[in-house]
Amino acid sequence: MKVTVVGAGAVGASCAEYIAIKNFASEVVLLDIKEGYAEGKAMDLMQCASLNGFDTKITGVTNDYSKTANSDICVITSGIPRKPGMTREELIGINAGIVKSVSTSLLEHSPNMILIVVSNPMDTMTYLAHKSLDMPKNRIIGMGGALDSARFKYRLAEAMEAPISDIDGMVIGGHSDKGMVPLTSHATRNSIRVSEFLSEERLEQVAADTKVGGATLTGLLGTSAWYAPGAAVSGLVQAIACDQKKMFPCSTFLEGEYGLNDICIGVPVILGRNGIERIVDVPLSDAEKAHMKESAEGVKKTNGLLDV
Repeated sequence: MKVTVVGAGAVGASCAEYIAIKNFASEVVLLDIKEGYAEGKAMDLMQCASLNGFDTKITGVTNDYSKTANSDICVITSGIPRKPGMTREELIGINAGIVKSVSTSLLEHSPNMILIVVSNPMDTMTYLAHKSLDMPKNRIIGMGGALDSARFKYRLAEAMEAPISDIDGMVIGGHSDKGMVPLTSHATRNSIRVSEFLSEERLEQVAADTKVGGATLTGLLGTSAWYAPGAAVSGLVQAIACDQKKMFPCSTFLEGEYGLNDICIGVPVILGRNGIERIVDVPLSDAEKAHMKESAEGVKKTNGLLDV
């Protein structure tokens, strides 16, 4: 199993690290345009191998896509990160050109790859990949919901003073501060609805804190977060590589599902060796349906800025 991660910055390096530590891939190729940068990150990570007990080979390369040939899964993290006060949508001009160029180069060398898009604005970048590449829709996946759901569970556990292992919850919709739809009506603590533990007002606060999870970290760190995004990507990669049939909310191309068409947006899917193997239809409350519709309108507005 060969995995390529494009972009050796904080998020890309975290992806490579978590994938390697899980020890399911034979090789991870880390590619960057900055001379020597990916090579240095790869060497540093390989020097962790004996300490962390993994045998995955990590290879760093500078802008040489021939080294990514025959990758089973490719991840695009490249692009400019968010700065404090910047929305994900404001990144579109620069990142669209990067994602289009990178995804085309990857497909040239790995025609059977499954592509995971992380670059922001993620739903629109995933849509761009769909429109730019001659690939089946199930093999192009946007990572956003897995991260947003992890942040949702963190906030729920915090509010209930409970271990996160007790918590199950999911966020669908657009990967943006206004577009996320935390499914509080479905969230549980050991199969008991969280509404049995938290007031409606507290749940609304949890949802609000979840939506600005990325912006909160950007304000604290001065740039985008990287540990949780890297872990979220590694979870998707492992589910595909190991044919786990796990359910994650991912940005996928919809053709009527959830009443939406010609859009990539976060919905629950089953991930396995073929990428997205099934879109899961989850019943939504009237309020959640309204939020989902509003989220889709926001994503489509951003998509309108693309030259496709």
